[in-house]
Amino acid sequence: MTYPTEDDFHRLLDALTMCVLLHDADTKAIVWANRAACIALGFSVEELLPLKARDMTRPEPKYRREIAVAAMDRSITEGPQGYEWCYRSRTGQDMLSEAIATYVPLREHAVVMVQFRDISAEEAVRQELRRYETRLREFMQDLSEGVAVLTHDGAIQFISDSGRRLLGLAAGDAPGSVFDYCGARSRESLAGQLDDAPLQRPSSPQRYRMIRRDGSACWLRITCRRLVIEDDIDGLLIHFRDISDEVGIEEARRTEARILEYAGRYNAMGEMATAIAHELSQPLAAVRNFIEGSIRRLEYAGPVEDAIWGLRSADRQAEHAALIIKSVREYIVKREPTETRMDLRDILADVAYFIELRARDAGVRVHIMQPRAALPVLCERVLIGQVMLNLAFNAIDALADVAADRRDLTLACEEEEGKALVRVIDNGPGVPADAHGRLFDGFSSSKAAGNGIGLSLCKNIVTRHGGTIWALPAADGGLECCFALPLRLE
Repeated sequence: MTYPTEDDFHRLLDALTMCVLLHDADTKAIVWANRAACIALGFSVEELLPLKARDMTRPEPKYRREIAVAAMDRSITEGPQGYEWCYRSRTGQDMLSEAIATYVPLREHAVVMVQFRDISAEEAVRQELRRYETRLREFMQDLSEGVAVLTHDGAIQFISDSGRRLLGLAAGDAPGSVFDYCGARSRESLAGQLDDAPLQRPSSPQRYRMIRRDGSACWLRITCRRLVIEDDIDGLLIHFRDISDEVGIEEARRTEARILEYAGRYNAMGEMATAIAHELSQPLAAVRNFIEGSIRRLEYAGPVEDAIWGLRSADRQAEHAALIIKSVREYIVKREPTETRMDLRDILADVAYFIELRARDAGVRVHIMQPRAALPVLCERVLIGQVMLNLAFNAIDALADVAADRRDLTLACEEEEGKALVRVIDNGPGVPADAHGRLFDGFSSSKAAGNGIGLSLCKNIVTRHGGTIWALPAADGGLECCFALPLRLE
């Protein structure tokens, strides 16, 4: 076998851009360097020959001469050997390198060729990435939000430490599928959210009741988006946060609101009691008169037809009284909130009876203005009726100091900009100009002795129905209170 001459080999290596050092196979001393190595290290070939490892290597245990010699020896018996080495240039600058030792038997003598390239920049990037990853892990560990990467069928490929904590996973537990933590109803809804995950931005947040691995229940708010990273990842990125406390607070507020609304209905009944008593006194007195007249006719053997007529008249008056009592009972009866599609005109017609009773005793003329077209809204009929009653009763009370011939109250329904609008207008004294904006915020009132709780309750009810409520000066003096609810035309 013919081996290349050393000169031929030198010419070949000088053409390379990679740095090359030739070491004697026996002594491991440098016997030659190509042009790229001389430029990188800042030495000529003649200057390199007498140098030892300590002269051109960082003084650390992992860069001892014995380690490099061992790698060169292995290259003779085992083939090319790769290792990391740090070269030091004439100027004292360290050059972290990736080195490969290869045994080459030349015609004159055997050498070990060491090819090396500067990886300082790459190592700096790797170290920065390691630091970034460490910091990221530390930050994510303390987050209140979990992060996970899912396959398209819901299997969890990656989950942050905070996410494991939220799902009740112990160290080493396989997370499994995201659907393992859902009930049947939540599973169907979550699957739909994941199927519709957008690519560019997170989805709208949705919340689900989940069961942790330890069996405890929680509520999670979840957003997701499609995640595509070249050929590495094609899945779903989800962010989830524990909102159990928020859900608990919302439920407590709903319970409190129901209690307040129930109490509000009884409070309104107290205000109507006098008017209702007056209204009931008429049919009850008539019943008594008709029955007494019938009894006299029967006692004195009068015409039976007259007695029957009297009893039937008494029955009609009793039925009238029963209808009044039934209307009141239906209004104040405690029932769970049930929102149904109602015509706002019908609700106003229902409460107009009570408003007119109260207004009649106060000497107030009531004007009801209804549009021809229906005003369909989604609401709880009793609660929206209560808002109308509260606003109307406040207006009637405000008219007490107005001359009797000028006491007018107008209740109007109409459509405005896609909403059903209710306006309650009086020509009373009104309220100070700076009070309109805070009239429904609680502890503000249009009454001299009022505390504003009824108006605050009105705002609570209207807001929960997705509407708005406000007050403004009436065109002819007095106060105009309005509230608007979204129309439900479909």
